[in-house]
Amino acid sequence: MLSLTQAVGIASILVILLLLISLNLPNSYPDNEKLSAYECGFDPMGNARLPFSLRFFLVAILFLLFDLEIALILPYPLGLAYGTTLFFNFWMITLLIIVLTLGLMYEWLKGGLEWTE
Repeated sequence: MLSLTQAVGIASILVILLLLISLNLPNSYPDNEKLSAYECGFDPMGNARLPFSLRFFLVAILFLLFDLEIALILPYPLGLAYGTTLFFNFWMITLLIIVLTLGLMYEWLKGGLEWTE
């Protein structure tokens, strides 16, 4: 078993060793070809850094949120079948569904889910 000072010493030596190795590795010198956008061998037709719509990110976040909701609620019926769930779990899941439903209704009424403007 290593003492604390031995573990700190070994960790420090490893950090210094890895730092020295990374400083001596060959550097990458990017040129214009490496920095240009990859377009399957064709000349770039425009700016490759066009911003995404914020609505796309909103829908993606809502998808992740409701996917997480399903992951939280999915084990609940199994717990009901085997009787391992408590009465408290029912109210917590009900509260979770109510909060998420109210949030979805708010986004819907504010027009956050509309793709066209």
